[in-house]
Formats: sequence, C-alpha cells, structure tokens
Amino acid sequence: MNDTSKRFGLMGVTLAIPAILVVAWASSAQTRLEETSSAAKDVAIASVTDDSYCTPQLKAIIRRVAGACGLIEGGGGRGCQPMEAKKVAALSGDDFNALFKPLSKRAHIIQFDASKTELDAEGATAIEKAWSDQRGASFFFVVSRASTDGASEMNETLSRDRAKGVLTHLQEKFKDEDLKNQVGLLWLGEQYAQLGDEFCSWNRSRSAQCTPVEINRSAFVAWIDCAI
Repeated sequence: MNDTSKRFGLMGVTLAIPAILVVAWASSAQTRLEETSSAAKDVAIASVTDDSYCTPQLKAIIRRVAGACGLIEGGGGRGCQPMEAKKVAALSGDDFNALFKPLSKRAHIIQFDASKTELDAEGATAIEKAWSDQRGASFFFVVSRASTDGASEMNETLSRDRAKGVLTHLQEKFKDEDLKNQVGLLWLGEQYAQLGDEFCSWNRSRSAQCTPVEINRSAFVAWIDCAI
C-alpha cells in the first residue's frame, strides 16, 4: 500500500470514529428517553390507583391512625381509644364520618346485637368478603362503635371488644403472619362519631330493618389504598 492510500485510510478511520460515537450517543440517549418515558408512565399509572376518595383530609387521618394505632412499625399499640380518636381525627364526629362516605361501595358495616361483641355468621362472612377485596391495598381499617343506650364505660368496652373481635376472626380464619401489620383498630364507644341512618344503605352484614341505634352497634371495615 502506497503512502497516499495509507493517508486516505487513516483519514477514513479518523472521520469514522466521531460518526460511531455520535450513533452510540444517540442510541444511548434514545434508551434513556425510553426509560424516562416508561418511568413517567409508571408514575402516572400508580397515581391513578390512588382512588378519588383519598382526599388530603382522609390521608392525614389515616397517617395519624397508622402511627398512633399500631400500623406503622414501632407505633404505639394495637388500637386507639375514644379520647385518642378525637386527637387522631382532629375533626367533629360528623366531619369524621363524612370523610368515609366515598367508601360506601367498598366498606362493610358489621352489626352486633345489643350488649354483645360476638360475631354472628353473617358478620363473619362480611368480614371475610371485605378482607378479600384488598386490590393491592396495605391498610385494613376497623372503626367500631356502640349505641348510646347503656353506661358510657360499658359502651367503650363493647366498642373495643367488637374491634378486637374483627381482628381475632381475621387471625383465626387466615392465619397470616403479616396480618397484624395490616389491620388498624379504632374504637369509638358512644362518645364520638355516631353514624346516622343514611349509613343504613351501605353494605351491611344484616338485611333487617335498620335504625341509628342498630347501625351504631357495629364495626366499619374497609381496605384503604391511599398512598400515605
């Protein structure tokens, strides 16, 4: 090969190197763009799963309940009592109940007999149905109440034991080690957040005639899939 051929060959190689680098850079940039676009799509899809009922107010309450009532690891305990509930909610009873109205198609109200904490067959079935409707959520909310008839101290005990009865049934039925980290209990007694008769139209464990007294002998259960 003569000197002229060598020079042209070297020039060709020299010119080819930037072209190869530009192609490689462009390919890498395209890959990064595709990855970014994919990530953006993933974020958008994830945000859609944050259902419309997840208002800032509801998220704030859930975050407080999760920390104070045993959901967040290292939290204070297995449940919250009525006076603690007022601090957790920082709302009036009516306002607190109104936050959950968008859950009317998903939540279940488990009803109990007067002065009783034992689940009947319909209540157990309703709890299992609610538990099976997880849809990827990680927080199962149990809010129990008592009606205003009887002594306040007794009603607080009834409310607490109704909430714990739901948890016990889930533990015995599903025997899931992670369950204790998914179920948050909030017992309200008779002193706070009584339900009105409009809640009688919700998914209830009993189909019989419903009154405000009867609807408050209950535990409200639902999966909450708000991102908190």
